[in-house]
Amino acid sequence: MPSKRIGILTGGGDVPGLNSVIKSVVYRSGEAGWEVIGIRRGWEGLTHVDLQDPASRSRYILPLNRENTRTIDRTGGTYLHSSRTNPSKMSKLPPTLERRTFPSRESTKKGVTSTVYDVTPAVLENLEALGIEYLVAIGGDDTLSYAAELDRRGVKVVAVPKTMDNDVRGTEYCIGFSTAITRAMDAIERQRTTVGSHERIGIFRVFGRDAGYTALYTAYVTSVRCCIPEYKVSLPKLIEILVNDKKHNPSNYSLVILSEGAEWEGYMVKEYGEADAFGHRKKMSVAEDLSTEIKSATGEETIVSDLTYDLRSGSPDFVDRLVANTFAGMAMDAIEEGKSGLMAAISGGCFTLVPIPDPKLGPRHVEVETMYNTERFRPVYDHKLGLPIFLTRA
Repeated sequence: MPSKRIGILTGGGDVPGLNSVIKSVVYRSGEAGWEVIGIRRGWEGLTHVDLQDPASRSRYILPLNRENTRTIDRTGGTYLHSSRTNPSKMSKLPPTLERRTFPSRESTKKGVTSTVYDVTPAVLENLEALGIEYLVAIGGDDTLSYAAELDRRGVKVVAVPKTMDNDVRGTEYCIGFSTAITRAMDAIERQRTTVGSHERIGIFRVFGRDAGYTALYTAYVTSVRCCIPEYKVSLPKLIEILVNDKKHNPSNYSLVILSEGAEWEGYMVKEYGEADAFGHRKKMSVAEDLSTEIKSATGEETIVSDLTYDLRSGSPDFVDRLVANTFAGMAMDAIEEGKSGLMAAISGGCFTLVPIPDPKLGPRHVEVETMYNTERFRPVYDHKLGLPIFLTRA
């Protein structure tokens, strides 16, 4: 009988590097004689599973070993699949829980009131029934917010941060960020030829609902203007700069990168569709709206390119493989030492373990004063001496 049984899950959006964490945890556990249980589809695996039903158990519970994880680190995505499920705020009870009573409350967001249920008691029961002593939760702000809740309930949780937005508090780096920037850099450099051939203004939209790290760092390595959620630019000034860039470019084109949550003065990004389990709705393309404004103000033609999902696809680059494997090793170190309530992180450029972030603090934001030039709508390139490798402190 294994001395420990470890559960592992991935939640939220996929990023390259998740499979490296899963494989590393499995291999390290195997060497210690421990068992690893993969929980499929994120937190949904602990809310929707009926452990008495073989079909449900097969859908949500996957024992992991060296054989079924041997090659998973060679590809992107997540071998365990994912979902955006928040067990503490479920708008509808899953079939297996419909006959049970759970704490509920009224939740109002943007004028719409609904009833949400906290099915954490069922999650705790399932963890106990599965014999899971430690849970490794891999995710971004939303996934880790519930990991923090389980920690408060006494569950032994160790977290691994992942998001190509790089906005989890307590760490300077999240798995998926480097690959996302590399993908964005490659796409923009390729599309320069098309934008230049047609002598237009190229507008690139990338992910970043609340934080502008993806846009800012892509702009940093491509020498392109950018707009981030943390600062509302002046639209007339932005358009003037882009037109001027185009005029002074020998190939007669200019480029700008927009976070999906970027806004200008007097403008608010539009949303559509139903909110997910964490209250987020999909955002309309700010890039299309900027294109319309540019055409209306100047008559200039644009090319709009949405790079969002392409940036999280495919296999991880060197940095993400390195960090993923290291974070997994750190999580296992913590488990071996009987520690929990911690998250693998990078702080001051060094690997460390920190408390799982308090969800009340929200995502980590770009420090505009030191990282973003509000006059030129560019990253700040000077005064980097002494900063950690990723140019920001946790």
